Amino acid sequence: MAADALAIIPGAVLRNLADKLYEKRKNAALEIEGIIKQLSTAGEHEKIAAVIGLLTSDFAMSPQANHRKQGGLIGLAAVTVGLTSEAAQHLELIVPPVLNAFLDQDSRVRYYACEALYNIAKVVRGDFIIYFNKIFDALCKLSADSDANVQSAAHLLDRLVKDIVTESDQFSIEEFIPLLRERMNVLNPYVRQFLVGWITVLDSVPDIDMLGFLPDFLDGLFNMLSDNSHEIRQQADAALSEFLQEIKNSPNVDYGRMAEILVRRAGSDDEFTRLTSITWINEFVKLGGEQLVPYYADILGAILPCISDEEEKIRVVARETNEELRAMKSDQTEGFDIGAILIIAERELNSEHEATRIEALHWFSTLLVRNRTEFLGYLEGIFEPLLNALSDPSDAVVLLVLEVHARIAEEPHHFHHLVSYLIRTFHNNHVLLERRGALIVRRLCVLLGAEKVYREFSTILEKEGDLDFASTMVQALNLILLTSAELAELRSLLKKSLVDSRGKDLFLSLYPSWCHSPMATISLCLLAQAYNHASSVIQSLGEEDINVKFLVQLDKLIRLLETPVFAYLRLQLLEPGKHTWLLKTLYGLLMLLPQQSAAFKILRTRLKTVPFSENLKRTSSANPYSQILQVTEDGNRNQDTPNYSAINFPSRLQQFESMQQQHRDHLKNQLQSRKSASAAVLGQVRMSCYYIQEQSWRHVANISAFDY
Repeated sequence: MAADALAIIPGAVLRNLADKLYEKRKNAALEIEGIIKQLSTAGEHEKIAAVIGLLTSDFAMSPQANHRKQGGLIGLAAVTVGLTSEAAQHLELIVPPVLNAFLDQDSRVRYYACEALYNIAKVVRGDFIIYFNKIFDALCKLSADSDANVQSAAHLLDRLVKDIVTESDQFSIEEFIPLLRERMNVLNPYVRQFLVGWITVLDSVPDIDMLGFLPDFLDGLFNMLSDNSHEIRQQADAALSEFLQEIKNSPNVDYGRMAEILVRRAGSDDEFTRLTSITWINEFVKLGGEQLVPYYADILGAILPCISDEEEKIRVVARETNEELRAMKSDQTEGFDIGAILIIAERELNSEHEATRIEALHWFSTLLVRNRTEFLGYLEGIFEPLLNALSDPSDAVVLLVLEVHARIAEEPHHFHHLVSYLIRTFHNNHVLLERRGALIVRRLCVLLGAEKVYREFSTILEKEGDLDFASTMVQALNLILLTSAELAELRSLLKKSLVDSRGKDLFLSLYPSWCHSPMATISLCLLAQAYNHASSVIQSLGEEDINVKFLVQLDKLIRLLETPVFAYLRLQLLEPGKHTWLLKTLYGLLMLLPQQSAAFKILRTRLKTVPFSENLKRTSSANPYSQILQVTEDGNRNQDTPNYSAINFPSRLQQFESMQQQHRDHLKNQLQSRKSASAAVLGQVRMSCYYIQEQSWRHVANISAFDY
């Protein structure tokens, strides 16, 4: 075949085709073009194939000097021009050697390959499409060529190929997408510009459905948003904006696959990428409907962290998306996975950002309201993290956690578990009790009812083994009871303890645990207007009970007596004849206070204002509960004890004394343990001293023997 070609092409032409001078190579190509035209007219296609073979093997693919390769490439382009409309049947011989030349190490060969393919493409136009993927792959590499002339030639060829593709009806997007998807991971900026350019061009062609294949290259476009080149970021953003607009106008969109990509990109380190991702997610939540139900958990996992993003725009869009998502009502028949959402919400409870933790808790509340049965089915796995969240440093978070617990605690066993955990937590963390105890208890009282909460606390604390903690906890609860506006109704109920069955039951429910603290017990009696019993409690106190802690608590109580909570008590002092046991109780407290203390002066000043009557008389009895107080001016029984028979106060006094005896014994054991520990340490010190002394004497004896 080579011999046939040599017979067709004159030797002088072949020599000029391999000449170093471009003009000679160009003239030789023109002569070859004329010869091919004659052969084409004569229908001598076998001879044409022989010429193509000669130009390929001896020139374009030659291992010799590069100008010979350049001549071969020019010659192949000349053959195509000479064939004109009949060039298509020879493309399988013409195009491969040209594409192969794109890989040549010599930049001039690559340049002439671009020029040759450009001339070939101009001739064959649409017939060129069958080689599109190979040409695209070659152009992709040439777009990043190290030689500027090669890049320029490649750009010219690229524009021509784009024109051919946009006007062709033979282009196969299905065959092209796998190649595009593979190339989207390239980081070279020139290649990225090349790829975005092609995506934009193909998307502009009405007959090419790029939107249907968007999930295949969407991740690559988002990856370009963080490119160092501002131009590339702009181009990628423009392409994404166009696709998002198309999504809004299209009835058939595969939201699911793209949602997975957006969720990943929402966690990008690049701010612009996060903003674009969260904006897309926002639109998807509005448009996707049921298609997105199976992806709710993944979407939630992306937007919750963004709610606390440093960039305000991201925070705003994330919050809006979160609200949209939470407003949607879905059930398990649509693929709604409450378990997956709870896992995400639980994970975000550990976020370092308060705003994210708050929104996670809002999700707990929402799911608990809408899907209570399903929620409780997962409670075993999330109850402990929710309980731990009560130790959160943020008050706002703690209040929301309490709201969630209050909803859960509608079942009695959950309520008991909650209060038990709180007591255990306060036991292990006294700082939390001091700083947050009042907030937690008051909020629970609002959410679940003060009476219910206090009854449960009392029941559990009554059996508390750590007597010191029990005393501390009761004192805290008592202070909350006396000072919090949220517990006003509970105080009102306790005031009726002697005349109302509900008040009596509440008093009897609180009393056993309140016995852990003498001052809490006295406060409870003052609230219940059980002044007779309060006086008896004071009289029962022993020397061991009146310590520094007791005096501190007494100081607080005296100051509280001057607050509006005890206004009723102070007004009762206007009628000392009717409330003699109240006077005795207050004077009893006064006698326990150091005379130089501020509390002593406050209470003494108050008692000085009492309008005592000269006609007031009192008859005493050995049993304080059998005393009858008489007022000579009206002859009525003293009204301090309107219904003392309703409560067995002697039994209550025994209960109080028994509990205080336990505290005394506990204190003695503690002191004994400390003494034993100190004695043991002292013994060890003495033994050490004895050993050192003995060693010193031995050393001295040895020295003396040596001297002797």
